[in-house]
Amino acid sequence: MPVGNHLPQGETAQGGPLKRELGERHIRLMALGACIGVGLFLGSAKAIEMAGPAIMLSYIIGGLAILVIMRALGEMAVHNPVAGSFSRYAQDYLGPLAGFLTGWNYWFLWLVTCVAEITAVAVYMGIWFPDVPRWIWALAALISMGSINLIAVKAFGEFEFWFALIKIVTIIAMVLGGIGIIAFGFGNDGVALGISNLWTHGGFMPNGVQGVLMSLQMVMFAYLGVEMIGLTAGEAKNPQKTIPNAIGSVFWRILLFYVGALFVILSIYPWNEIGTQGSPFVMTFERLGIKTAAGIINFVVITAALSSCNGGIFSTGRMLYSLAQNGQAPAGFAKTSNNGVPRRALLLSIGALLLGVLLNYLVPEKVFVWVTAIATFGAIWTWVMILLAQLKFRKGLSASEAAGLKYRMWLYPVSSYLALAFLVLVVGLMAYFPDTRVALYVGPAFLVLLTVLFYVFKLQPTNVSQGAARSASVEAS
Repeated sequence: MPVGNHLPQGETAQGGPLKRELGERHIRLMALGACIGVGLFLGSAKAIEMAGPAIMLSYIIGGLAILVIMRALGEMAVHNPVAGSFSRYAQDYLGPLAGFLTGWNYWFLWLVTCVAEITAVAVYMGIWFPDVPRWIWALAALISMGSINLIAVKAFGEFEFWFALIKIVTIIAMVLGGIGIIAFGFGNDGVALGISNLWTHGGFMPNGVQGVLMSLQMVMFAYLGVEMIGLTAGEAKNPQKTIPNAIGSVFWRILLFYVGALFVILSIYPWNEIGTQGSPFVMTFERLGIKTAAGIINFVVITAALSSCNGGIFSTGRMLYSLAQNGQAPAGFAKTSNNGVPRRALLLSIGALLLGVLLNYLVPEKVFVWVTAIATFGAIWTWVMILLAQLKFRKGLSASEAAGLKYRMWLYPVSSYLALAFLVLVVGLMAYFPDTRVALYVGPAFLVLLTVLFYVFKLQPTNVSQGAARSASVEAS
């Protein structure tokens, strides 16, 4: 579906270059901002209910799998830093259909996630302004985040940096304050609280191994977004340096924030009471004597939702741009403005989100659980494609080429196969539990629909080339 030769003023022809304006600090905070979402600030109550204090073990296990996946993505992204990242790698190493499915699947999962985040902004703004209709706040959130993305990638990077920083500072303050309560008795009349709550209410693993397994789906949903680092490869100033540094630091920081925050919360409050009296973040700050804690946390949760939405709009726009470059989406979406922004791709995603916000108000609350499950399935598909593409990429290298890789997977190929097995386990668990089973109807059905469209419209990529060969030319340039 080419759009024609007459472009609106300020747009460049198909395949116009993106601007390399994202620095290392932008990329690090982007991935953190995408991962540290609303769920953590509400206490991860549902996951804690399933696993008890052993939820920390779930986050560590899931985090190790994510570390392997990110290492696999980093190996390819440093070797061949392109827009579209894992969609392009799936196309190059696994075939055109795999690239097509991966790209459109990722676009869809972020639309679903953004709908939830925009709605969350409206709900939390309603706490301060109960008389203002929710749809106004949802629309304002979408317009503001969409506008930031449309200005320039540097503007997006700056906003995301500060959004993420607000969340990180809040978590660090909560963890440090919590340690003060646990070790020194702050807010507890000077009596150190200790950490006995981790095992005195039915044990560290009160619901057994089954509880830990049940929580894995929600834990993996929490990690959704860390792969966004790969999408920045086409706009990073120095991808060979910034991407490895960002991958290494982001993983450990996410693990520290999630496990550290949960350790403090579960030490201070009995696990079976969390979620019954509001956000544990609010409760912890109030215990330290901060009377405005509820307002502070409400502000932070709003910025958390805006941050995730901001990153989601970025992701959908870049993925659609990459698909259009490959001839797997209408050609007009591969056009960029003079400042290197894929404006048409972003506008389509923003338009789709308008419909999503409307639909979100028409469905019952139960759908919010379904949304997380559907998004988790989409994320797992993306992560599986990353691992499979990396395995195929490595097999296509000669011994000397493999030895010359600037960023390498640890314990290849054992680590990749172990991570794949873990992801298969999570999908099996989603099928086992009724609340998450819906994802295995919606997710595969969407992939089947995409497959039919691929063959009916013969959406073969227009620039099929061997990944390794192009990688060499990219690195040489």
